[in-house]
Amino acid sequence: MAPMAPTTPLTVGFDLDMTLIDSRPGIRACYLALAERTGAFIDADLAVTRLGPPLVDELVNWFPAEQVPAMADLYRELYPGIAITATPALAGAREAVEAVRAAGGRTMVVTAKYEPNARLHLSHLGIEPDVVVGDLWAERKAEALRAHGAGVYVGDHVGDVRGARAAGAFSVAVATGPCPADELRAAGADVVLTDLSAFPAWLAGYREAPAAASRA
Repeated sequence: MAPMAPTTPLTVGFDLDMTLIDSRPGIRACYLALAERTGAFIDADLAVTRLGPPLVDELVNWFPAEQVPAMADLYRELYPGIAITATPALAGAREAVEAVRAAGGRTMVVTAKYEPNARLHLSHLGIEPDVVVGDLWAERKAEALRAHGAGVYVGDHVGDVRGARAAGAFSVAVATGPCPADELRAAGADVVLTDLSAFPAWLAGYREAPAAASRA
């Protein structure tokens, strides 16, 4: 599906984990706390190398399937007290959101993370999107992107690329997560940036000539 032309007003969606925030320290600490609480073995260092998919997709590696819903609830209960303050913004995150606002646009965060915890991260870091939608992964992210008329979606995972394309949005990928740049391009990203520090300049060019921004 071809990317949409810029909408009026411009609406840009962002993923959260490893796009706007480096959630690895907080998530690692939360997995270690979950392991301590339950007595289960969890390789937290491994788990944080594959962030992106929903929590339950990771928990099935460490708990029997019938225990996963309860373990997800416990993880989410532990999370605010452990992970929020341990999680920094990634380079350029605030500036990327502000660049959209400066262009007269609206911003949204669409993430697979449990929405209340996503909101806690954003509030703690002073990042203020217009809309936050949680609990959506890969192609299901298109539901929120379409509902809010997002013409651009920015993410770090091939699942984010699939979500953007399913919504008919321009897919901007950042190579700050588990997926290298070549993998993001192969998945269909329209542009791959090293990190969000490059986003304001890219956005300015996109607003002037969207066709020329593709496959940069």
